[in-house]
Amino acid sequence: MAKKKDSLYDVSLKDLLEAGCHFGHQSRRWDPKMKPYIWQAKEGIHIFDLVKTAEGLKQACLFLRDLVASEGRVIFVGTKRQAQAIIKEEAIKVGTPYVAQRWLGGTITNWVQIKQSRDRLLEMEEKKEKGEYDKYTKKENVLIDREINRLNRFFEGLRDLKDIPEALFVVDVKKEIAAVKEARRKGIKIFAMVDSNADPDLVDYVIPANDDAVRSIKLIVSKMARAVEEGKKIRDKK
Repeated sequence: MAKKKDSLYDVSLKDLLEAGCHFGHQSRRWDPKMKPYIWQAKEGIHIFDLVKTAEGLKQACLFLRDLVASEGRVIFVGTKRQAQAIIKEEAIKVGTPYVAQRWLGGTITNWVQIKQSRDRLLEMEEKKEKGEYDKYTKKENVLIDREINRLNRFFEGLRDLKDIPEALFVVDVKKEIAAVKEARRKGIKIFAMVDSNADPDLVDYVIPANDDAVRSIKLIVSKMARAVEEGKKIRDKK
């Protein structure tokens, strides 16, 4: 049975290849710490060893599944243009918190303040739904709606987060370095797609892969979302 569950996270080298997961950055822009994950440089571009990618993805999925099964919470983070819609879609699908617009400084290290702002959004939305703002002027309501929209951009994916998470899953380590540093400061596990120009030492569970191509991001994120889904099923059976 366990073997069958584990196979959910197997991915073929063909699928990784077709998704463009093997393309790194220009070899002159690499981080030398990524050497163990790179197969070769071709025409000035680093090519990942897809066997390592498949292994890293499977291990990340298994650990994330077990973390969620043990009541752990994970935030999916991907604010770059190519990742935003994918992160949001997959996170919503499995009911996990996400950040797809902008990582607000202090989301982990100053959670109390962040939670106050998030709670303000929920309170304002509730008041609007109950018609408590109907007594205000049209101009005041425009300002209220503007504030709700502003807060919603930042907190829509964190509505149900009760406390700081036990893990982050990040699409681009360099882009989300602020989130990564906060997580490390608090000892939170970091799962991440790590491209050839990033430092893998910042990450607990490295998935060496192209973090710029939409198909590559979609393949990896969907597998990680599946891990969350399976973890929740195991947790609910306990």
